[in-house]
Amino acid sequence: MTATEASASVTPSPNVRGVGGTGFAHRLRVVGGWIVGVLLLIVVLFAVYTQIVMQGERPFAIDAWSDEGVSITSTDHSIVMTPTGEASGDGFVFIPGAKVDPYAYMNKLSGIAAAGTTVVITKPTLNLAFFDTRPLSSFTADAPDVSTWYVGGHSLGGVRACMLADDPDVTGVILFGSYCANDLSQTSLSVLSLGGQHDGLSTPDKIADAAPMLPADATFVQIDGANHASFGDYGVQPGDGEATATSDEVRAEITAQVDAFLGDAR
Repeated sequence: MTATEASASVTPSPNVRGVGGTGFAHRLRVVGGWIVGVLLLIVVLFAVYTQIVMQGERPFAIDAWSDEGVSITSTDHSIVMTPTGEASGDGFVFIPGAKVDPYAYMNKLSGIAAAGTTVVITKPTLNLAFFDTRPLSSFTADAPDVSTWYVGGHSLGGVRACMLADDPDVTGVILFGSYCANDLSQTSLSVLSLGGQHDGLSTPDKIADAAPMLPADATFVQIDGANHASFGDYGVQPGDGEATATSDEVRAEITAQVDAFLGDAR
């Protein structure tokens, strides 16, 4: 065998760098695929989580729809409750608590509407107020005849409402089992804070601790026998205290307190 033939018969050694590079790229693609898959799963699970809400109890919703003193219309972003009698010119944009069905608040708010105040209950993005970046005007536009606007809400909805209180159209804030995380103490806003005696979430102590965030002349009312869920009609809420007041009793107190507050502010 000649040197030339021997040289030609030798099998070329594999390109070690090429094989190693290909293996690394493959592993990188696999890991990247897993990461994307996990992220997509998290997004899907979160989307499902936001759609599992505390549903409004049907009998109370029917009571609101049947109230002859109120006309109710529903849009893709709000529930508008207008008085069928004489309107005061006041409007109240109400933001639901986290993952609570907006319709669960209709009965508790219908007395306020029947007394003359237009109520706009928002339908928060993903059922969580903090994900709703729409301006207040998105909801006030649903009631163009209103001349004076108040903003408020229940629980985390009230926290979000405080953040919208810097809108020049807002005259005051009304909180249901809630408190502010931002400082409104130096504003001229009129504020009503309604708390529940047995609220296990926005406890009376928590509301008292956050009081310096509100103007010095803010009005604080504790509703006897009410718990956190008493401000809506959606059943039992984990971590809450036990209510000793009936839904009708709490509704009557809410109506009386809000109507008196708005009347004093006029």
